[in-house]
Amino acid sequence: MFKKKVTLKILLLLIASDILETAIQFFFKKSALAQADLVVADPAGAAVFLKAVFFSPFLWAGLFTVAAVFIIWSTILSKIDLSVAVPIASFSYIFVPIASIIFLHEKITILRWAGILFILIGVILVSLSSKERIAQAK
Repeated sequence: MFKKKVTLKILLLLIASDILETAIQFFFKKSALAQADLVVADPAGAAVFLKAVFFSPFLWAGLFTVAAVFIIWSTILSKIDLSVAVPIASFSYIFVPIASIIFLHEKITILRWAGILFILIGVILVSLSSKERIAQAK
């Protein structure tokens, strides 16, 4: 059974999902970085680390964002095929490094950018194949 094609509304939901997925990774990273001075070498150290992370506002922002993504993702999957949605939603592989550069001052190597480019090319190919499949079904 073929689902509906990717409409502008679904595309906007996919973009929102990718942006929120990026925010989730940022929030979890910030939560962990706030506890970077804690040593997790044994169960007691892990317990102290987990307790500190548990009270981080970044952790809670990340968990809230996970819930929002769940709602958006469920809506998307009710409208289009999973095999189409997942590759299109792979733009978070591009958004995360950009956010890492801007907000965390990380360095991204040319080899990593080449990998990101290959992901983008794959997303385009998958999108084109879904249009082809819809045309064949008609």
